Amino acid sequence: MVSEHSDASGGDTALALKILVAGGFGVGKTTLVGAVSEIRPLRTEELLSEAGQSVDDTGGVDHKTTTTVAMDFGRITIRSGLSLYLFGTPGQDRFWFLWDELSQGALGAVVLADTRRLEDCFPAVDYFEHRRIPFVVAVNCFPGARQHGAPDVSRALDLDRGTPVVLCDARDRDSGKEVLIRLVEYAGRMHTARLLDSVG
Repeated sequence: MVSEHSDASGGDTALALKILVAGGFGVGKTTLVGAVSEIRPLRTEELLSEAGQSVDDTGGVDHKTTTTVAMDFGRITIRSGLSLYLFGTPGQDRFWFLWDELSQGALGAVVLADTRRLEDCFPAVDYFEHRRIPFVVAVNCFPGARQHGAPDVSRALDLDRGTPVVLCDARDRDSGKEVLIRLVEYAGRMHTARLLDSVG
């Protein structure tokens, strides 16, 4: 989603871009959206129930008590005239039917990864690769987790050459903002290259 509107002063046209925040269950998507959003984020979290224990893999996130069932939504102004609308996707397989709707018009996506459960982000990586939606992998550096460099994560996920991998702390606003800036820059280059290919 790219929308343009005049800013409050009636001056320059403001640009708003739609960004998805995806990844496995309990990787920090809601935390990231909440940390960077300049508005109170919209959350659709529900308590984990006994009924969901048979379908939700909570291994490695035993402390987690809630789950996103539709989406998280936030907004951040990157610079004057450029805002990002953030849509956090639900992590469990049973809510993936929402992804197609949420991805409509998205400039790109952040795939959050936890190196303790790296395989949990494979479905998100596959989803965006198959739909040719530009994405960056943001490794959420959890306390106590073994640190891995970006090249190691890229190889482990078998990412397409050039797909950015960045290390971040989803709780930290500046760290999250850096991830979003990297995504906007990368997605801009990808969309420009495709446009040039189509007219070349």
